[in-house]
Order: sequence, then structure tokens, then C-alpha cells
Amino acid sequence: MIKLSKSDYEKILHHAESELPNEACGLIGGVKEGSDKIIKKVYLLTNIDHSNEHFSLDPKEQLAAIKDMRAEGLVPLGNWHSHPESPSRPSDEDKRLAYDKTASYMILSLMNKDEPVLNSFHIEGTDSTKEELVIE
Repeated sequence: MIKLSKSDYEKILHHAESELPNEACGLIGGVKEGSDKIIKKVYLLTNIDHSNEHFSLDPKEQLAAIKDMRAEGLVPLGNWHSHPESPSRPSDEDKRLAYDKTASYMILSLMNKDEPVLNSFHIEGTDSTKEELVIE
């Protein structure tokens, strides 16, 4: 299970909406409790591709986020990005670029702007499994 606070969900949602029509992206840091991942901090990073179909994290911002996680006693849990025009599921490109099988890959669909959908996935190779995501 992966847990996300309502305020961090809203932070992701507002950033994704502000980046439209492009994909927004970022990192998630937190703690592991057994098989559970508790997100303690959400990082809003720049999509240096400025595209509505794919994203690349800004390397300097990514490094700063990892340093901040270490300073806060957190571990990297994965990343998140938005799909402005497609469902909340990994694309073929998302799967191809998912190098870390321990990471959670969160995808926020804004396809229906009135009903955004956030899901989290475990990706290994071409296989993706939806993780139980609790927003509290």
C-alpha cells in the first residue's frame, strides 16, 4: 500500500493543472513501513521536455530533491507525472523508462478535468501492476 496525504495530493493536482497542456512531473519521498510506503514529501519538478506526451525531470532539481530527502531522513519512493489527455495508466514509454523496480510510479490523469484520477503502479519490464493507493 502507498499512502498520500490529501494536502500532498492537492499539491500534485494544482501543479499538474498549472502545467497544462504539458505533462507535469516530480518525485515522492517518505518512509517504508514493511511493505507500505508512506509519502512524507512531494517534490514538484520541471518537465524539461515541455511536452504533453512525455516528460524528463530537470536533473538539477532532481539532485536537489534527493539531497533534501536525505537531509530530512526520507528515502526516494518513486515519481509522479500527469497525463493531460490520456488515462491514469503507464504508457509504453512509461514502462520502457521505468528502470527502478522498487519505485512507485504515480500517474495523474487530467483527461476529465472535473474528475482527475491518480493511480500508483509497480512496473517491471513491460508489466505494470496497480498499487493500492490511499489518500487520507
